[in-house]
Amino acid sequence: MTSKVVNPFAEPAVAARYENWYSGAGFDADTLEKRLLGKLLGRFPTVRRVLEVGCGTGHFTRWLAERGLDSIGVDSSRPMLLEAHRFGSPPCLHGDAQFLPFRDHAVDLVLLITTLEFVENPLGALVESVRVARQGLILGVLNRWSLLAVHCRSSGDPLWQAAHFFSIGELKRLVMQAAKGRVQSIRWRTALWPIPHLTDLPLPWGGFIGLAVQLDSDKQEEKE
Repeated sequence: MTSKVVNPFAEPAVAARYENWYSGAGFDADTLEKRLLGKLLGRFPTVRRVLEVGCGTGHFTRWLAERGLDSIGVDSSRPMLLEAHRFGSPPCLHGDAQFLPFRDHAVDLVLLITTLEFVENPLGALVESVRVARQGLILGVLNRWSLLAVHCRSSGDPLWQAAHFFSIGELKRLVMQAAKGRVQSIRWRTALWPIPHLTDLPLPWGGFIGLAVQLDSDKQEEKE
């Protein structure tokens, strides 16, 4: 699947106000997303070095470092990377999700958190993420079949007009295609339900999909 996507995060004005969302209107959503992502990280107890693809302002890259992980980020938007540096993030490099500037299996785990929605070729980004990951991937993606998606689409905000929302089935198909037989398991849950205080559920209608992909590292070594 390939679709032409305009990257709204290349705009300096968007980058300058992006981090404010997490401490304002998006505070509760950020808390719930991190809670779900933290559970998925627990499926990889030996992970030490992680890469966040589409790190933006480094918001989740910093969170990963706070959890004791050796984290690094990569993003195609220079304005977002300037913000990441201003906030004291771990190293965040300029690069394309479809051509990652890392050798094969360079890190234990690759995370893409609200990134696939804005890349031109999601499959290509996943192929690259699988290439550089030893143990697996964690995806955090906005759910096409949710009330949150309906709200975003009807908001008129150019940010959401540029986004491609995913279903769980579509994500799983892309992952299986990208991993070429290396998938050991896929586990998912959803968060951002319209019910207050509800954290996450194994039901396919929550606004935010968290998906963990465990990869077979032995099959990768066989290719070398």
